[in-house]
Amino acid sequence: MSHSPKFFGKVPVGTKGQIVIPVEARKALGIKSGDNVIVISGPPHHKKMVSIMPEDEFNKFLRFLEKHLTTIKEEVSKKNKV
Repeated sequence: MSHSPKFFGKVPVGTKGQIVIPVEARKALGIKSGDNVIVISGPPHHKKMVSIMPEDEFNKFLRFLEKHLTTIKEEVSKKNKV
């Protein structure tokens, strides 16, 4: 699977702020009816960007971070001292 961004189309925002995730995006992300998704704002330099991901994938990411946070902090600290 390619790591480059994929464009899934353009969707309107409804009067209640709802959007429809295109079927191709739902298939690519494994999102099914009834699933929960996590919506996160983009980084500070992209203030008007959001990411949508399946809740189970977000939870896997959090578990990975919790498990490796000390190592990640040590590596970042080493690189900042160089």
